[in-house]
Amino acid sequence: MTSKDSNIGLRQYLDSGGQLVQPLPSHINHRTQLIALYQTLVITRLFDEAAVNLQRTGQLGTYAQSRGQEAIGCAIGKAMLADDVFIPYYRDIATQIQRGVLLEEILLYWGGDERGSCFSQQKHDFPLCVPIATQFCHAIGVAFALKQRKKNNVAVVTGGDGATSKGDFYEALNIAGAMSLPCLFVINNNQWAISVPVQQQTAAKTIAHKAYAAGVAACQIDGNDPIAMLIGVKQALKQIRHDGKPFFIEAVSYRICNHTTADDATRYMQQKALQEAEQKEPLIRYKKFLRQYQDWNDEDDSELYQACQLTVDQAIEHYKNTKPQADGDFFDYMYQDLPADLAQQKQQFLDDLNRHE
Repeated sequence: MTSKDSNIGLRQYLDSGGQLVQPLPSHINHRTQLIALYQTLVITRLFDEAAVNLQRTGQLGTYAQSRGQEAIGCAIGKAMLADDVFIPYYRDIATQIQRGVLLEEILLYWGGDERGSCFSQQKHDFPLCVPIATQFCHAIGVAFALKQRKKNNVAVVTGGDGATSKGDFYEALNIAGAMSLPCLFVINNNQWAISVPVQQQTAAKTIAHKAYAAGVAACQIDGNDPIAMLIGVKQALKQIRHDGKPFFIEAVSYRICNHTTADDATRYMQQKALQEAEQKEPLIRYKKFLRQYQDWNDEDDSELYQACQLTVDQAIEHYKNTKPQADGDFFDYMYQDLPADLAQQKQQFLDDLNRHE
């Protein structure tokens, strides 16, 4: 889709009831692959619930849930190549765990431990980005480097609908288009920028239309449809590798949870809209699809859930048993070689701690 066609249709393979609305491509229609996608959805949901429980009991810091939005990250993780570069925002756990980031490392991050961003098995992806939209500028730098090195890889960057109202987003999108950089933008339009509905954020017909001003091809996908998301991300990555130009995906979802554990969405979300969105969420929809088209049964489901829960439980135990990082360690993760002024600040910080012990 290009700016020559101003109509952007919503791409979909599964309706809200899990029914196929068009045939699956042969490269997707394999039971093992389809169940692996479901497994990632489940483990992401279970991890999400466990993290919230840890936060509520004082064992984790403020945490950003991804409930109802898991299909987006699951698709990205399945579609990317190992040597592509992922530049995430704070709801991208589903992608991270598929790219080698350990669950206990994610818990360390949200627990305020810098070692949570020092991935033991994934050295070239970026850590989660909490400041809104700054990750887009990072992604442009990565994409420029990939192009200069003549690498046939893609910088994949994500963000929420609220991030598309920031200057960093527009600047990055403009540079990507002007310089033909191999960058895939995936926007999770979950309808809310904390408490601000998307209708109050923009007059654009869709968020995908924002890409047109920068000369960037774009599409809109049902973000609650794991299959449509997987096919769409794969197609976008293939196109970028072929022509070297950026691409933009708006994934339409709904945040059926608080913005973070510091938020109370009942203060601004209408209960009826939330209940309707819960009926369309990806996990329930995809389970219905598997039951109808892949002979998935209760026993299969129970076994998968038990295995996923065990994985999450083991990660939690590892996190709880990890010794706290040394005082002042957070200074050492800012630069490869600590500048003199920060070294001085670190020493002052340690001296102050000793005085108050």
